[in-house]
Amino acid sequence: MSQLRIPAAFIRGGTSKAVVLKRADLPTDETGWPMLFAAILGSPDPNMRQLNGMGGGISSLSKICVVGSSTHSGADIDYTFAQVGVVNDTVDFSGNCGNMSSAVGPFAYDEGMVSGPLDGEAVVRIYNTNSKKIIAARFPVAGGRAVVTGDFAIPGLHGTGAKVALDFLDPTDTRGRGTLPTGRVADLMTLKNGLEVHVTMIDAAIPSVFVAAADIGGDTRTHPAEIDADAMLMAQLEEIRRRASVAMGLAPDPEAAALQIATPKVAMVGPTGSYADLAGTQHTPQTHDLQIRMISAGQAHRAVPMTGTLALACAAIIENSVVAGCITEGADPLNLRIGTPSGIVTVGATHDRATGAIAAVRILRTQRRLMDGHIYVSLPADPALPQPN
Repeated sequence: MSQLRIPAAFIRGGTSKAVVLKRADLPTDETGWPMLFAAILGSPDPNMRQLNGMGGGISSLSKICVVGSSTHSGADIDYTFAQVGVVNDTVDFSGNCGNMSSAVGPFAYDEGMVSGPLDGEAVVRIYNTNSKKIIAARFPVAGGRAVVTGDFAIPGLHGTGAKVALDFLDPTDTRGRGTLPTGRVADLMTLKNGLEVHVTMIDAAIPSVFVAAADIGGDTRTHPAEIDADAMLMAQLEEIRRRASVAMGLAPDPEAAALQIATPKVAMVGPTGSYADLAGTQHTPQTHDLQIRMISAGQAHRAVPMTGTLALACAAIIENSVVAGCITEGADPLNLRIGTPSGIVTVGATHDRATGAIAAVRILRTQRRLMDGHIYVSLPADPALPQPN
């Protein structure tokens, strides 16, 4: 059987990488997308390497982005994100990827899908179909191409690049159940082992649930590999995630929640403390305002998913939340410094002065197109899918 041949680009956005596809090059019937996307990335792979596809064996390297003409009056383009399982072939469209959001505007500009200046700063308004929210991306351009070189560094990435400023506008309530879907800032959750923990469940950028690390025997200074190897801790975090999914109205029961790997995100948070990041750099308590270790698609993230960072920033400005209880007194909510496994990330959220609602959350990233051409993928014959050329 001949392979399918689909135009594609391979792009790094922030601390993630994804295969980026144009909506026009995909079947109009989206029911065939999950099988196609899993095959593109080489899932499922029980060896966790995705050698038969473009994936990299971990959640931050197992992603698909689809960019197309806008269906929203306030946006220039539409963007759909798919998180693809590594060990299994689950394809989850329930949440956005903030890191890859940084690549979408420059991709659309370079492809001529949006208008903008030849030189200066381009502004692309992106409608994310997963969250139903608008993201404003601002980035430098020169000679009609997005600039990729610069002096801005982000934790978890070697080298520097050009800044991409992302403003997630009106970031909360992506699922129609409010910023705090349970109606409470903190909820008491009783786990199967009888342990009682307080959690904050918030829907901001992406549905997320936060628990104090000390309450479940965790430590936010721990290396991600050690967290992955701690079966009891991982089981507790997954139980919290599934219970939160039901409580937030994302899934009808824990069994259904288990199949929805992208949302909600679950994270341990804790106060500042001395720790070494993955590069061996030592960080003192004075360099950050709190610490986080987040689980993404069943694995401890090597940095922090950007949407999870945005959710954290929003929870930080809600009084009496689990996150607010971990923050150093006097921390600046517009420049919140978060200690992650890959270093310090700065993010900020703002309130609408008139309504008190969370108006926006901003973060800076870099991006770079690594390759483009065609993806080749073998699939069973299916009239709903593109046919081999």
